[in-house]
Amino acid sequence: MAAPISDMFSFCVDPGRISISVEVRLIDKIKGKGLFAKRTIRKGEAIFVERPLVSAQFLWNALYKYRACDYCLRSLETAEENGRRLSGNPCLSLPHPEQCRVRRELHEACPQCQVMYCSSECRRAAQEQYHQALCLGPSKEEPEHPLNKLQEAWRNMHYPPETSSIMLMARMVATVKQARDKGHWLSLFSQFCSRTANEEEEIAHKLLGEKFQGQLGVLKQLFTKALYDEHLRSWFTLEGFRSLFALVGTNGQGVGTSSLSQWVHGCDSLELRAREREQLDAFIDQLYKDIEKETGDFLNCEGSGLFLLQSSCNHSCIPNAEASFPENNFLLHLTALSDIKPGEEICISYLDCCQRDRSRHSRHKILRENYLFVCSCPKCVSQAEELDVTSEEEEEEEEEEEGEGDGETEGDDLEDEMTDV
Repeated sequence: MAAPISDMFSFCVDPGRISISVEVRLIDKIKGKGLFAKRTIRKGEAIFVERPLVSAQFLWNALYKYRACDYCLRSLETAEENGRRLSGNPCLSLPHPEQCRVRRELHEACPQCQVMYCSSECRRAAQEQYHQALCLGPSKEEPEHPLNKLQEAWRNMHYPPETSSIMLMARMVATVKQARDKGHWLSLFSQFCSRTANEEEEIAHKLLGEKFQGQLGVLKQLFTKALYDEHLRSWFTLEGFRSLFALVGTNGQGVGTSSLSQWVHGCDSLELRAREREQLDAFIDQLYKDIEKETGDFLNCEGSGLFLLQSSCNHSCIPNAEASFPENNFLLHLTALSDIKPGEEICISYLDCCQRDRSRHSRHKILRENYLFVCSCPKCVSQAEELDVTSEEEEEEEEEEEGEGDGETEGDDLEDEMTDV
């Protein structure tokens, strides 16, 4: 049974306001649903703010000492602690410490398994929704516990950067197990894009990479041993497990949180004299250079979540909206990148900025491999006459041409030298 359309707004902040601004429509059987504006939305306007049905940190966070709230994914480090770890400078001192919004005095641990939360509210929310079914209690560190074995198996199969998490699936199961109205949650999860058996297998293969052969069955066995529930027995068949895998693989929205980033945004809003602003900007620029040298690209506490309304946003290579997480937690803010007219579809990009700048063929290759569709946005249609080569192939051809040119020059020089001899 599908959830009513009104439920699509039920996880938004102020759902009544959102429902008069946007609507979800069925486009066709191939593209599925889409999100459309019901009124004029101005550039820079927040279209909606939404919390996920479920979310989970990536399992590699803990091993790399990225600490975040187990419920809302808020970074548990202060901005200064975050900066010290990422830069490798234990003596780093941040100016304007009042711009850090992390409140360590509010942090609470689960009394049974010691999992950390940013507040008592998050601890209670997790406990009420799914944590009772997942709490390991005193056996938190016991390697042979089925849930620990499942997580360890995932880590061994899926090295960072992760693109999804087995724990997102675990929390889906635990949420239904704990729910009084199990049918309601099942109908909410049914709203996410479904795939054919062949597509599901292709997605699973992509997520697990070269280790796919036989590993999906191993994960399913561990998943069943750790979480089996009679009400959800269809999810524990190989076909059902593969469908869950495909669901989180194609609908999971990446969530990145950073107390340091939030501190930087706070500093940006400060009213400072020109000299002070120049000094602060120089300090921040140097800090990010130090971080890049020490840590590289892994700056955030990262995870993924299933967002009901956001999942209805289709892709465009020239998006008119983008998702962000400015509150240093799992609250997704969808913001307009340009003016959007009534009746116009609201689209985000499944590609990052660098990927969007690549050739049409490169973009299509990435989208086919990860999301199993061919983009027909205005940008792709306008570039339909491009050669069917990827950006990498274009670069390789240029390098080969340059190499050939260099080779000819070297050969000519060598021939000249031999003539001189």
